[in-house]
Amino acid sequence: MANLNYKVFTAEEFLPSLRFTIKWLVIATIIGMLAGSASAGFLVSLSWVTEYREEHLWIIALLPLGGLLIGWTYHQIGQSVVKGNNQLLEEFYNPQQTIPLRMAPLVLFGTLATHLFGGSAGREGTAVQMGGAIADQFTKWFKLEKEDRRILITIGVAAGFSSVFGTPLAGAVFALEWLIVGRIRYESILPAFIGAYVADYACAEFWQVHHTAYSIPIVPSLNLINLLWIIPAGICFGLAGRLFAKATHFWTDVFRKHIKYPPLRPVVGGALVALLVLAMGTTKYIGLGIPTIVDAFSEDLPWYDFLAKIGMTSLTLGAGFKGGEVTPLFYTGATLGNALAFLIPLPVALLAGMGFVGVFSGATNTPLACTLMGIELFGAESGIFIGIACVVAYIFSGHAGIYNSQVIGSPKSKQMLSDKGKKLGERG
Repeated sequence: MANLNYKVFTAEEFLPSLRFTIKWLVIATIIGMLAGSASAGFLVSLSWVTEYREEHLWIIALLPLGGLLIGWTYHQIGQSVVKGNNQLLEEFYNPQQTIPLRMAPLVLFGTLATHLFGGSAGREGTAVQMGGAIADQFTKWFKLEKEDRRILITIGVAAGFSSVFGTPLAGAVFALEWLIVGRIRYESILPAFIGAYVADYACAEFWQVHHTAYSIPIVPSLNLINLLWIIPAGICFGLAGRLFAKATHFWTDVFRKHIKYPPLRPVVGGALVALLVLAMGTTKYIGLGIPTIVDAFSEDLPWYDFLAKIGMTSLTLGAGFKGGEVTPLFYTGATLGNALAFLIPLPVALLAGMGFVGVFSGATNTPLACTLMGIELFGAESGIFIGIACVVAYIFSGHAGIYNSQVIGSPKSKQMLSDKGKKLGERG
C-alpha cells in the first residue's frame, strides 16, 4: 500500500490564524457598526438639506457665504485634515500619525453645508473619510502597529463606501483596489469584507436608511456585434473620467495660484456657481443629481448634461467645497451613456448603467470594484457588458485619477511622500 504523506496543520500554525481571525472579526464588526451608523445619519441629514434647498431656492444666493463658513472653519480648526481622501492614502502608504477624529464631524459639516447652499458635489468622500477617521482611532485604543493601521484604514474605507451606496462587495474591493492600484493586500481581505457587510447592515437594516434603486430591464444577447459596441462606449467613458479628473485638478490649481487666503477660495467659487445656476435657469446640475441619474435610464436627456455636471462639480470641489466626486461621476457616466444611445445600438438603460460605473472606473482606477458595483446595482445579467466597459474605461483614462496621492502599481522602494502627495509609498 502506498505511503501517503499528509501535511499536518499544527497548533503553531493554527493558533495565529485563529487569533488573527477573531481579532479582526471583532474590530471590523465594531468599525462597521460605527461607520454604518455614521453614514445613516449623514444620508438622512443630506436628504433633509437637499429637500430644503429645492423648496427654498433663494438659499443658492448664499452659496458664497456658505463657502466662507466652510473655508474659515477648515482654516481655523481643520488644517490637519484638509487633504481629505488624499490624507487617508498618504497615511496608508507612509504611516506617521493617527488621523484626527475631527475629520469626521468637519467633513460632515462641510458636505451638508455644500449641499444646503447649492454646491455640486457627492457623498462618498464624506462617508469614506468618516469611516477612515473612526477606524484609525483603534490605533490609539489598541496600540496597533503600522501594518495593523493599514488594515484599519482599509476597513474604514470599505465600511464608509459600502454603507453610503449599499454595495458591500464593491465597498470591500474598492478599499482593497483603491489604496494601491494593481496590488491587493491579501491580509486585508477578510477584515475589509467583514467591515463592509456590517456597515451596510447597520445603515440599511438596523437604521432602515435605504438607497436609490436602479434597473436595466433589457439586456441584449452576448453576440460578437454587441460585445464590440462596448469598446467605443468604454473609450468614451474613460475619456470622460479623465476629463473630470483634469477639470477638478485644473480648478484646484487655479484657485490656489490666484487666491492665497484659503477661506476666500470657496467664496469666489460659490459666487461663480450661483451665477451659473442663475444663468442656466435650472438646478439639475447642482447637488447630487439623483433625479437626473434615474431619468438617464429611461428618458431622453440633453446630450450636454454630462459636460455641464463635470463643469459644475469640478468648479465646486476645486474651489474648496466638501463632499465627494463619485455620485457626480455616476451622473456624468449615466447621462453620457444616455447620449451615446443615439449612436450605439444598445438599450439606453444598459448604456446608462455601463456609463454609471465606467466613468467612475476611469476616474478612480478601480475597474474591479466598479464591475462588482454594477453587478450589485443592476444585476448579474449585465455583468459582461459592465465589466468590459469598466476595464476599457480604466485603460483609456490614462490613470488620470481624481486622487493626487493614489499610487499606481506597487512601489519598489520605501520613500517619503512628497509635499504634493504624489507617487510614493513602500512595498508592504
